[in-house]
Amino acid sequence: MSSTRSPVTRSPASPRGQSSGEIRNIASVSSSLLPAFGTVMGEGTLKLKKLVIAPYDRRYRIWQTFLVILVVYSAWSSPFELAFKKAASGGLLPVDLLVDAFFAIDILLTFFVAYLDKTTYLLIDHHNKIAFRYVTHLGFPMDVASTIPFQPIYQFFNGKKQEGDIFGFLNLLRLWRLRRVSKFFSRLEKDIRFSYFWTRFCKLVCVTLFAVHSAGCFYYWLATHYHTAENTWIGSNVTSFQERSISLGYTYSMYWSVVTLTTVGYGDLHAHNTGEKVFAIFYMLFNIGLTAYLIGNMTNLVVHSVARTFAMRDAINETLRYARKNRLPEGIKEQMLAHSTLRFKTAELQQEEVVEDLPKAIRSSIARHLFHTTLQNTYLFKGVSEDFLVQLVSEIKAEYFPPKVDIVIQNEIPTDFYIIVSGAVEVVTYKNGTEQFLSKLESPELFGEIGVIFNTPQPVTVRSKRLSQVVRISHHHFKQLLQLFNTDGKIILSNFLQHLKGIEKEELQEIPLISELLSDLNSEEVSVNTEQNHEGLRQEGTRIRRVSGTFPTRIIIHGHHPHDKPNEGGIAGKLIHLPESVEGLLTTAGGLCEYGANQEGTRIRRVSGTLPTRIIIHEHHPHDKPNEGGIAEKCKQPCRTLMINSF
Repeated sequence: MSSTRSPVTRSPASPRGQSSGEIRNIASVSSSLLPAFGTVMGEGTLKLKKLVIAPYDRRYRIWQTFLVILVVYSAWSSPFELAFKKAASGGLLPVDLLVDAFFAIDILLTFFVAYLDKTTYLLIDHHNKIAFRYVTHLGFPMDVASTIPFQPIYQFFNGKKQEGDIFGFLNLLRLWRLRRVSKFFSRLEKDIRFSYFWTRFCKLVCVTLFAVHSAGCFYYWLATHYHTAENTWIGSNVTSFQERSISLGYTYSMYWSVVTLTTVGYGDLHAHNTGEKVFAIFYMLFNIGLTAYLIGNMTNLVVHSVARTFAMRDAINETLRYARKNRLPEGIKEQMLAHSTLRFKTAELQQEEVVEDLPKAIRSSIARHLFHTTLQNTYLFKGVSEDFLVQLVSEIKAEYFPPKVDIVIQNEIPTDFYIIVSGAVEVVTYKNGTEQFLSKLESPELFGEIGVIFNTPQPVTVRSKRLSQVVRISHHHFKQLLQLFNTDGKIILSNFLQHLKGIEKEELQEIPLISELLSDLNSEEVSVNTEQNHEGLRQEGTRIRRVSGTFPTRIIIHGHHPHDKPNEGGIAGKLIHLPESVEGLLTTAGGLCEYGANQEGTRIRRVSGTLPTRIIIHEHHPHDKPNEGGIAEKCKQPCRTLMINSF
């Protein structure tokens, strides 16, 4: 069965065609060839019709580049043949015919090149529409007129040469081809494979050389057509200049054009008649605009190359002024200067503004490639699921710190914790106003996690020892992930507790908060020890009903430490069933505090926020005595205190 294909179902970003190659470098594709929003791209829209060339085809692009080289020749030969007729009818004639033949082939190829519909932004590959668009466009008659060899055709039909200037001016139609050079440089400026500076520089040089060449040739043409040869700018210096060699006349022409363009004006070659003076006036006015164009572009290129240096110097000067105005100590001022300098030196490594503009999936892939291994090697995240690491690594931020800069300050509110990627930091504490060194951390160790997990002020100060790269993990994002991944949260908590138990005693003595927490953890377990339950069952044959399995565990939750007396009029505690999660326990604790606050106007301080919530867990009703030989007797305590914190 045959099917009728619509001519406007081709996506401009289709990477292949039957007669087209693949897009090798997306940077070289014009923005006009990008698909419009909503354009459907699929396997059925990848191919063009037979004998249709995609405008981004690699071979077609090579052909266009070859034609640009021929355009350079045409731009030189057209003014030159106008001024020097002997060259037009001599050795340059065969070269002109060959160049015109190549452009005639390009005219034929244009009838088979798909074009972009400006309304739908889709490639049109219908032959009739391609031909109609090209023929009705101004480019077709101009391409034909600039390609026809008028002088050889006239000589073929009349059998003699035409000595007039008509063919010289007709040859100037070839300058229409210069639009190809403009498009070529525009494409190169957008192609990241080429230096923008040198591409722009070459374009400015080409514009200058063409202006000098064209002005010199036309000025020589004025001299050859003046009725008195001795009363011309060149005839007053060179007698019978028309009989002299072409190279001599071209040299004099270029010399005058360059001297006038650069506004040097030695005076050895100057206008003698009215026509030459009028032309010189317009040429010098044109030079004013050309010079301004050249200077402006070169200045822009130079300033662009040193823009970051100026920005760095301005930032450093602003930092110094701020430090002097506020009379900051030298140590803080040096840290500010070091950070400002390092920020500019590592701008190429970080480039956060580039990454932030990318889609989240790409940003996650980049972060995973850079820091996934680092996260896996840290003690806190060992054994967690791959899904948790992927979610965590997508939101981390990389930062650099110069030596001797405080990253975490003691007693500050925790907002982030850090993983060392490279470099080293030192942990210090301040006791009675004296700084005391505790330890040195290197990759892939963490710091700042104690304050984040316990939701307490940071217990120590962490300072970079040398140039260090760290990744910063947000407290808020970390807390959200733990709510989603409960199992991973338990693994992280277990890893954290094991790490705390491995801290050296000398360091623990300088951090009272950790020492207190560890003592509570050692004496009061997080959950009822099931091994003790089994031991209680075996003592003297007494059977104790375990409060587990299908029977919920009963606990008493207090709004104060169980060793303290409750406030007058307050409540001593509330008997509840132990919720299945820590979040449910904290919610119940919040309800207890609200209940206590409403009784007789008595307000009970809620033990939450920066302080851990304390509860008492019983293996029996707290008003009953423990069974004979039960766990409470074994442990010599009627209950156990549990410290719970929400992070």
